[in-house]
Amino acid sequence: MQAFGSYEGGRMLFLGLGTGLGSAMIFDGVIAPMELGHLPYKKKQSFEDYVGTRGLEQLGLKKWRKVVLDVVMRLKNALNAEYVVLGGGNAKKLEELPAGARLGSNDNAFVGGVRLWQTPS
Repeated sequence: MQAFGSYEGGRMLFLGLGTGLGSAMIFDGVIAPMELGHLPYKKKQSFEDYVGTRGLEQLGLKKWRKVVLDVVMRLKNALNAEYVVLGGGNAKKLEELPAGARLGSNDNAFVGGVRLWQTPS
C-alpha cells in the first residue's frame, strides 16, 4: 500500500528496506509485486542478504549504507525506473539517497489504500 500511495506517475520502483528487501514496480498505474530481494548479488548471497537487517548487522551502518546505494542504483537502472521510493523501517538510517530516489512514508499506505478502492477515470 505504501508503494501505491507513493506513486506519482510513470515508472516507479518501490524498495522496502526492513527485515529483508520488499519490492514493487508501478508502471503507468499498474502494480507489479516483485521478489527482487531474492536475486543473487555477491558471494552467492542475495540483495536481501546485504540490504536487509542481516546485512546491516553484519556489515555495520557505514558499509551497509554504501551497499544500499549500490543496490538501489543497480535495480533502478536494470528496471529502467524513472524514480525510486525507499520505505521500510531501515530507510530512515540512510544519510544520503541515490540519485532519483526519495524516502517514502508510512502515511502513504493510507493513501494507497484509498487509491485501491477508487474507480479509475
